[in-house]
Amino acid sequence: MHGVHSRGPRQESSVVPTSMPQTPRRRFATPRLPAMALLAALVVCALGAGCKRGTAPGADVWASVNGKEILRQDVEKIFRSRVNAEAPAPSQEEALSLQLSILDELVNSEILIERATKANLVASDAEVEDKFTESKSPYTEEEFQKKLKESGLTVDDLRSDIRRQLSIQKLLNRDVVAKVSITDQDIQDFYNKNRAQFNVTEAEYHIAQIVITPRADATVHNRKNDKATNEAEAGRKAAMLIQKINAGTDFAELAADYSEDASASTGGDLGFQPESAFNKSDPVLKKAVLALKPGQTTQPLRDPRGGYIIIKLLGKEAAGQRQFSDPQVQQAIRDALRTRKEQLLRSAYLVEARDEAQVTNYLARQILEFSGKIPTTTP
Repeated sequence: MHGVHSRGPRQESSVVPTSMPQTPRRRFATPRLPAMALLAALVVCALGAGCKRGTAPGADVWASVNGKEILRQDVEKIFRSRVNAEAPAPSQEEALSLQLSILDELVNSEILIERATKANLVASDAEVEDKFTESKSPYTEEEFQKKLKESGLTVDDLRSDIRRQLSIQKLLNRDVVAKVSITDQDIQDFYNKNRAQFNVTEAEYHIAQIVITPRADATVHNRKNDKATNEAEAGRKAAMLIQKINAGTDFAELAADYSEDASASTGGDLGFQPESAFNKSDPVLKKAVLALKPGQTTQPLRDPRGGYIIIKLLGKEAAGQRQFSDPQVQQAIRDALRTRKEQLLRSAYLVEARDEAQVTNYLARQILEFSGKIPTTTP
């Protein structure tokens, strides 16, 4: 688990191979709009990539959006990326249900990309290349090619999907995000109605971490792709990082560059942790963290599972009622209300966009016609 980056809101990760406690993020931490990282692109790549114009749909045309066809192969490419190959194969009903959901995503994507095109909001080649480079950067060339091969995608597929995602985001920023407004009165009203949510029952610690493991994990990435491969390398790396920290190098930058766990993507930030959460961690680590003052960093601590962990205390909050005058309280409320309103407007915008589009879902028709089955469905 990791939390808010020290310089801005971040998303959470569900996997952290460390001994740090895993507890929920603070109630009002603001989620960002989904980032277009490589893995996300691999999952939803080829949104509409196979859409072609045609006068009459064939057996492999599963939907039509304003005359553009979405093919069965477009859906099945994404379907294969979402089904766990190691798990039991889904039933036909489960497979069709997921395929219907994926098809709906493709329909929405096609509707929005058409709007973005008409509004001259299509991402430029330079924007696509920048995002492509950013998406590729956490991986070695070998890892990157392996990801593409596993997903059945090409570099051109990936660039095409990035262009679509960036273009749609530009459209939503103009037509949705720009219309979100949260007033001071909105914030005051929310606090008055939800005072109990701001009563902290125990001290909380805002911490960040750098993890060094003695084994290179291919599923974990940092910006420098720097990974120790044994205990000796882990020890040398930990010593090097402490030297850099003592010399004034930014902790978040070091975590992003060198940390060997999922929190590297957020500069090691784990957000606020209640004091009781440290009961789940190693006693030595707990003692070291609770002794820190804001801004201080531990020496490299031995991880019971091997390697080292370095912790920085970014801030501490005592138990008790958080007052409305606290700027952090106001910002947390503002962020939460903004996210809530933005989600509502996005949903309404998509409903309106679909109402104005001509959409035919041939897959749904076939499922109804064949009572839950379609000819030669690939599970």
